[in-house]
Amino acid sequence: MSYVRFNDQHDDGLLTAFRERLGAEVRAQTGEEFEIFQDRNDVAWGQNWQQRIDEALDAVTLLLVIITPSLFRSPACRAEVTRFLERERGLGRQDLILPVYYISARELDDPELREADEMARALASRQHADWRELRFEPFTSPQVRKATAQLASRMRDTFWQPPATAPGRPAGRAEATGAAAGSTEQAGVTAKTEPPTHVVDPYHRGDFVTVSAAIKAARPGDRILVRPGLYEEGLVVDKPLEILGDGPVADIQIRARDANALKFRASIGRVANLTLRQTGGDWFGVDIAQGRLELEGCDISSQGLACVAIRDGADPRLRRNQIHDGEQGGVYVHDSGLGTLEDNDITGNALAGVEIATGGNPTLRRNRIHDGEQGGVYVHDSGLGTLEDNDITRNALAGVEIKTGGNPTLRRNQIHDGEQGGVYVHDSGLGTLEDNHITGNALAGVQIARGGNPTLRRNRIHDGEQGGVYVYDSGLGTLEDNDIAANALAGVEIATGGNPTLRRNRIHDGEQGGVYVYDSGLGTLEDNDIADNALAGVEIKRDGNPTLRRNRIHDGKQGGLHVHDSGLGTLEDNDITDNALAGVEIKTGGNPTLCANRVNNNAYQAVWIHEGGRGVIEGNDLTGNTRGAWKIAEDCEGTVTRARNKE
Repeated sequence: MSYVRFNDQHDDGLLTAFRERLGAEVRAQTGEEFEIFQDRNDVAWGQNWQQRIDEALDAVTLLLVIITPSLFRSPACRAEVTRFLERERGLGRQDLILPVYYISARELDDPELREADEMARALASRQHADWRELRFEPFTSPQVRKATAQLASRMRDTFWQPPATAPGRPAGRAEATGAAAGSTEQAGVTAKTEPPTHVVDPYHRGDFVTVSAAIKAARPGDRILVRPGLYEEGLVVDKPLEILGDGPVADIQIRARDANALKFRASIGRVANLTLRQTGGDWFGVDIAQGRLELEGCDISSQGLACVAIRDGADPRLRRNQIHDGEQGGVYVHDSGLGTLEDNDITGNALAGVEIATGGNPTLRRNRIHDGEQGGVYVHDSGLGTLEDNDITRNALAGVEIKTGGNPTLRRNQIHDGEQGGVYVHDSGLGTLEDNHITGNALAGVQIARGGNPTLRRNRIHDGEQGGVYVYDSGLGTLEDNDIAANALAGVEIATGGNPTLRRNRIHDGEQGGVYVYDSGLGTLEDNDIADNALAGVEIKRDGNPTLRRNRIHDGKQGGLHVHDSGLGTLEDNDITDNALAGVEIKTGGNPTLCANRVNNNAYQAVWIHEGGRGVIEGNDLTGNTRGAWKIAEDCEGTVTRARNKE
């Protein structure tokens, strides 16, 4: 474990505890001792590592790199990473450095600094485990326990090797001793010898001319190297194997018609650096029906069904693949399929880029899901899923669609520039959306309809070509602490029985109004800040009947509250202030109830009632407005109830 000792001391030994728990979790998953060495006695690491290479050339050692700002300032840490990169190249591996992102470092996050730093580029190119938030959680929390188990699974899979050794080599296990130089420490993980390798070459310069023949002949745990060529066959992997393309991925093509390009039905395996083409029929590009497949760096397409299908409890790892131009979807996770998808490019598919259904529960991180002929992500029929830090853009339908009991969790995604809406939740769809950036979509940033009931927290929903949030046709939803800004229509629009709950949102700088409730729309709005909109802060009409409590409705370029055309509404304990016209305008049958509000410092009257407006206005503070407290047309005097107002 390569780290800076100060970080362990600063966090009261958390890194030491992390190492102990991680080693124990690997043992729990493998049933075997799996020590992670941590030398704390200031032995010079470089000397021991060189001796380690000289004595055991066939041993494979994993380097856990604990990324912090101090790591980039440590010459010893840089030497460790450089030596491991050399070790990887010598072994033909690309998975022996495992970064753990522990404290944010500018060298990794800033593109210019990263590009100028060789170690930062190397670490950024690897899949990392993100512990920046987890370091503040106790080890007993479910979130930390799950993350530890996932990290242990990656270590287990990286070091899984067959029990037998290659002919002519003694069986054995080489141990590594880590040590520290200055303020850094290093730990090794013991590993087994390289597996037997079979070479596939279409020019008869290897052991086999087809990949299928190599699979049939290989023993569990063997490695198959596939040299450049066109292989007209569908692969069925039914035993633990490692199948690696040996050359440019574009030059190593598996092409299958009336079959899956790859069907995986083993307990574990790895496929990397292949082009997988399914060219017709009701078949998938890759069908993962069980176990844990590591699918990395492949180019996958299908002219039949989805490019990748994950089902029946299979739990694969898909990393850095190009998944594109599927005749149906990109990735289809269903029937309790699991999986972790990281850093893939999913594009140009005829149906959804990612579809999750019937208990599917994948984790998607840092994928780019774009330019689909339908939606980006489609979750339905009790599909689940966790989506974090993905870029979902330029899809023809909604960036994310959730319906019929779909209940995913979305965090920190970019959902933007869609040809329709950003997020569409309907027909009893659920979902939790937190800290996403939803912007620049052609329809509303978020649409909720027909019993859709998502929870949205701390999202930025802005610059939509229509509204920010549109809740209609009995849609529900809870929206808390979101920033809803600069949309072309209303920031929040509620209609036709829509009944959301909005708390502590900031709804501002809209090109029309802040909140627009009409056609029997309902809703409860509490503690929101509604400001600087071009039309009324809140507009209610045609039997719209929301309840507003403790909101700030201020600095509008027209009025604060506009109730008209038989609009209703109950407003209690709100601040309606500093608007360019009247604080409250009621007309044409509008009939709200206002109690205990503060309507102050508006450029016209506090309350203006005309053209048949009505209302109950009691116990409000109506002082400090430029043109006084009231302007009530003569025909409205008898239809307005006023009592206990401060004027």
